[in-house]
Amino acid sequence: MCLGRKLMYNLDMKVVTSVEMKEIDRKTIEDFGIPSETLMQRAGLSVSKRINEAFKPRKVLVLSGPGNNGGDGIVAGRELYKSGWNVLVIILSEKDKLGKDCLNEYKIAKKFGVPMEFRTKINAKDTHSSVIIDAIFGTGLRKPVTGEIANVIGFLNTSGSPIVSVDIPSGVSSDTGQVMGVGVKADITVTFGLPKRGHFLYPGRDLTGVLFIEDIGFPKELINSSSLKCHKIDKEDILIPERPFYSHKGTYGHVLIIAGSKGKTGAALMAGKACLRAGAGLVTLGVPESLMSIIQARVTEEMTLSLPETNSMLSLRALPKILRFLDEKADVLAIGPGIGVTKETEKLMKELLIRCIKPMVIDADGINVLKKELLKNTRAPLILTPHPGEMARLVGVNVSDIEKDRIGIALSFVKDFPNVVLVLKGVPTITASKNKGAFINTTGNPGMAKAGVGDVLTGMLAGLLAQGLCPIHAGITATYLHGIAGDISAEKKGYHSLIASDIIEAIPDAFCKVKGG
Repeated sequence: MCLGRKLMYNLDMKVVTSVEMKEIDRKTIEDFGIPSETLMQRAGLSVSKRINEAFKPRKVLVLSGPGNNGGDGIVAGRELYKSGWNVLVIILSEKDKLGKDCLNEYKIAKKFGVPMEFRTKINAKDTHSSVIIDAIFGTGLRKPVTGEIANVIGFLNTSGSPIVSVDIPSGVSSDTGQVMGVGVKADITVTFGLPKRGHFLYPGRDLTGVLFIEDIGFPKELINSSSLKCHKIDKEDILIPERPFYSHKGTYGHVLIIAGSKGKTGAALMAGKACLRAGAGLVTLGVPESLMSIIQARVTEEMTLSLPETNSMLSLRALPKILRFLDEKADVLAIGPGIGVTKETEKLMKELLIRCIKPMVIDADGINVLKKELLKNTRAPLILTPHPGEMARLVGVNVSDIEKDRIGIALSFVKDFPNVVLVLKGVPTITASKNKGAFINTTGNPGMAKAGVGDVLTGMLAGLLAQGLCPIHAGITATYLHGIAGDISAEKKGYHSLIASDIIEAIPDAFCKVKGG
């Protein structure tokens, strides 16, 4: 059963594709009667407002394309001109190619006396001491940027001038964050209504700079629509299980963690410690019997379960003992960290998927021995935690394909498995389920690219499941807290020296920061 309230999404929580945003735009105009010119005026005003807040009046170079994005830029330039800024608008197109609304804004700005030129080349005189408004391409870009416009963007990126992008940095795919030929590296991006996927997916996230999300009048019915299946995780969406005074260790669940093999005992130890730090009442580490003396010497709060092995790795003969323990004692099973990849572990994993009815977290080697078709036979709620390499193997693509469309791959995968929550690890981590959609985690840092950090996440996921969170809420909460713990650790240890054990030690601070702040 899922604990707690339903997730509530804030105005800026939904994250959209270009097609979704275009449809919101269309319905706003056609169904609600708000003219496209009004939306353009509001968009341009919001850009000029952010520039006025960030900079003192100086030269402004507006680089506009022929479409709606260009029109937004012209409006922003006009408003800054009215406020006393030294404005030059360069329209990187011919006049007869301007869209209807862009042409209308050009005519209005012309009447106000805003200096405007039509040309496709810029120089150092244009950019010197200027704030640059990038309004070249918007969210509808579909093909790589080439030719003279590519040269313009390259020149901008080496100009040294601050750049404010309108909606999304020109050249960045709003759906995948990929650079389409060449992309503007913005200091500030002002987007409208809802953020776009490309603002959070790399390399788009690096090129976006500081992101502002402006309300320009889109109806709440549209921007909160249940048809929008991607969200950004915010602190308000994190579910911290309650700890009533009248309770005991059994109230908070018993987790069986099957992990470790010869040379990889640390995986079991880190997962177990993280599970306790995340709030589980009881944790038992199930490890190959020859490793018991090593594990016993290292554990304090955790209990142990000796399991049959073959060559210091789990044997299929461990299955009855595991199933009996799950039936009699454990509420949650976590399996995979450091167990190794053998025919025996593959058979064990297959049988557990068929027979186990308790919630499961499957990580690392548990995923490496997993065949995708087995997920259709499982009776238990599952959380899978692959890194890009493991995900690539599961779905039969290259790692580069995963990184080019993390959200799309995650959503495509879970639609075939309603019992599975996917936690696709990486930058950023994506949590997805068939019914709830995809959630983008924005916490964490480069220091977390270390061995054992995934084992910590596995323990936290299992600990939250044991306390009553359903898999999707456990996924959202664990990834967010895991990243916060990493960020707290990095403040003390730096990126280079941070290790997985530091993150475990910072889990209590992460809980306090989210629950108390």
